[in-house]
Amino acid sequence: MDALGEHHRRVAALQRPHAWPHPVERIEVIETHISTILLAGDYAYKLKKPVNLVFLDFTPLDRRRHYCNEEVRLNRRMAPRVYLDVVPVTEDTTGPRIGGDGEVVDWAVKMRRFPQSALLGNRIQRAGHEPELIERLADKLADFHANTTIATDTRYGAKEGICERARANFDALADSFPAHEARLKRLLGWTQRAAQRLAPAFDQRQRQGHVRECHGDLHLDNIIVWDGELAAFDCIEFAPDLRWIDTANDIAFTVMDLHFRAQPAAAHHLLNAYLESSGDYDALRVIPFYSVYRALVRAKIDTLLLEENRSPEARRAIMARVERYLALAEHLTRPAAAKAVITFGVSGSGKSTAAQALVEHFGYIRLRSDVERKRLLGRGKHARTGSTLGGGAYTRKQTEQTYARLHALADGVLSAGFVPVVDASFLNRAQRHSFAKLAAERHAGFTILALEARADELRVRLAQRQAGGRDASEADLDVLEQQLQQCEPLDATERVSAVTAREILSHPG
Repeated sequence: MDALGEHHRRVAALQRPHAWPHPVERIEVIETHISTILLAGDYAYKLKKPVNLVFLDFTPLDRRRHYCNEEVRLNRRMAPRVYLDVVPVTEDTTGPRIGGDGEVVDWAVKMRRFPQSALLGNRIQRAGHEPELIERLADKLADFHANTTIATDTRYGAKEGICERARANFDALADSFPAHEARLKRLLGWTQRAAQRLAPAFDQRQRQGHVRECHGDLHLDNIIVWDGELAAFDCIEFAPDLRWIDTANDIAFTVMDLHFRAQPAAAHHLLNAYLESSGDYDALRVIPFYSVYRALVRAKIDTLLLEENRSPEARRAIMARVERYLALAEHLTRPAAAKAVITFGVSGSGKSTAAQALVEHFGYIRLRSDVERKRLLGRGKHARTGSTLGGGAYTRKQTEQTYARLHALADGVLSAGFVPVVDASFLNRAQRHSFAKLAAERHAGFTILALEARADELRVRLAQRQAGGRDASEADLDVLEQQLQQCEPLDATERVSAVTAREILSHPG
């Protein structure tokens, strides 16, 4: 019997209750291309199949043990409660068992079992877009990327490897889906042009330390919400070049998967919240490329499923899914209209709420003065600076630096092909004119999102916001009174560019 046959024999034998070190009433088995997962009571045990494929070789026993250890090491970074240990599979005259005193014939990753309802993909299907959850996910992924190891091997994240992997997707898809030849040809042309144009960006991001030991497989069915906690599991342990990647490549997978699951508001929200948390707005230059790449990777993976499924119904479902991935990839290649939006209004007028609505409806990129002001001081977005009126973080100099940063970020967002919505008070006419000039220089449209409310209503909103304690803004009633006195109204030229929140949501163009 060959090694794979021995593996299947052991899996069958392990479905006996006495093969386990803890009480087990029923064993469930899940098979993938490279693993077998045995669901046993409160635990799950993952065995690596002794297979030799293009991208891995699990045939030697010591190599399976090595990659089991790697799987636990890597996944404990984001899912420490799930990944428990690496345990031996032994065999004696009574047959194979988990643990035991017999000869070690295999190794298994022991995990705490979680319900399928915990998968974020299933939760999104049930509940749709949950803004607070998306914010938490963005913060968790940004924190993970900020703290994971930076690549020192220059092969990782090199433009040559990026282009080679992107091209490999097309080779596999062209053979399996000749009916999509025209679409694949368009996508290949776009990918080649984008890769050539972005070559300097790939190099720069590698030099700046954005290529790190990431997760590598961050789709929604590899993320769970369990006992109130978010965790990402099942990262890529067997292929370092698929794990040591640009952080933008990692987050692009999650964003793409939300789009695929018909959750564009959640996709836009996640990307924007991730950028806001990480400060890595430069990632926007390569996000479209990686999003298209990830959609095509998923389509390519489905080609393997076609080879395994003979059922006409299953094959039709796979073909339909591939068509959706290809259509999404093509959709993601289309650039946004060149435009810049700034808000105008005192604290409490609803600027951030309106800007967030533009993010979720149209995929605009929100740039918040309250967040960037604190970032310049090395503080988190929810940190309290304790600044007095006109002092600390709110001196004239700090305000000028904040608007200069917003200007630079807006320029970068426009250059990357996205629409910036700059969420700041813009009470000073010179500040507004500076951004209008930027839009003109970039041959982009310019819109002022004007927010107004009665003074008594503004005071109530600020009091409620301060009581909540979770908003980035530190504005209080003293700030509001000062703003009301110092606000420079829109002039005649600016009023031509001004719209209300309702108008811009109804007619974003």
